[in-house]
Amino acid sequence: MKYLFCLTVLLSLFSCQKDAPPADTEETMYYPPNGSSTWETKSVSSLGWNTAAVQPLKDYLQQKNTRSFMILVNGRIVMEEYFNGHTKDSTWQWNSAGKTLVGTTTGIAQQEGLLQINNKVSSYIGTGWTSAPLTKENLITNRHLLTMTSGLNDSNNLVIVPNLTYMADAGTRWSYHNVFQKLMDVVAAASSQSYDAYFNAKLRDKIGMDGFWNNGIIFKIYHSTTRSMARFGILALNKGKWNNEQIINQPYFEESINSSQTINPSYGYFWWLNGKSSAMLPGSQTVYPGTLVPNAPAEMYAAMGAEDQRIYVIPSKKMVVIRMGTASDPANPVFALSGFDNALWEKINAVIN
Repeated sequence: MKYLFCLTVLLSLFSCQKDAPPADTEETMYYPPNGSSTWETKSVSSLGWNTAAVQPLKDYLQQKNTRSFMILVNGRIVMEEYFNGHTKDSTWQWNSAGKTLVGTTTGIAQQEGLLQINNKVSSYIGTGWTSAPLTKENLITNRHLLTMTSGLNDSNNLVIVPNLTYMADAGTRWSYHNVFQKLMDVVAAASSQSYDAYFNAKLRDKIGMDGFWNNGIIFKIYHSTTRSMARFGILALNKGKWNNEQIINQPYFEESINSSQTINPSYGYFWWLNGKSSAMLPGSQTVYPGTLVPNAPAEMYAAMGAEDQRIYVIPSKKMVVIRMGTASDPANPVFALSGFDNALWEKINAVIN
């Protein structure tokens, strides 16, 4: 009887374990509620990171004219730092990091059937939007604008018709150019409303961002709080998904974070791509061998703007990193694939590895 009792107990325990659901060891993604200032957090120590390396990172950020800096894992804030009087309620310009907002909005318009990225630009905004011969202008598609391969003259970034002269057939030359903003005109024409109104309804308000487009000297620039930049980073980490809604369809987003052409494999649809075999940089036709940011994960894709505005996305770590501020090197403010990115990632790696 004693052995029978023990066997019964063991069978009972086995049955309970078998019926119990498996433990969920993977933390769920967190989406900060729209319209709320609350945001879930995690500590550096809870992730097993190196707490001793946090202060050197903060010191470096402050030395390099940073206004705000965030690290998020699974959507939760791990670090949120503000410098030089900047606060979580202060707005700052994204500069060319905001191009990724335009690329995403263009993709949304395509999924709604309003436009096709492989159609020529003049189908939406009419002919004569450049000074190129009409046969050459009609070669330029929305996709060429997304990939910086319009073939238009890049010697003057002020986007007015006299400056948009022919240099090469569309698709044959990669050149970083502010002509991308013509996509705003395409979206406006295709949606029969202003670009700003369409962007606000279809992207900004959907993910709870604040911010506004401001007419800069040479193109429209987005301004927002750091947390709003982080919200867009979370959307990018999740391949266009926000909570239970696919804001931008995943196939398009996957296209945008992969090499969009063979001339500069480190460029997608306005996203900069790490870990590629070579790269070209703004203002140059030089092809540089090797990866963009050697100290950063090879899988990283990033929104990058003048004066070191940054959204870094690292999928395997479920991590987003945000940096806003003035130029880390005031002598090199225009674009920054400068040494700043590599040095910053050396400091970040000391914390997270």
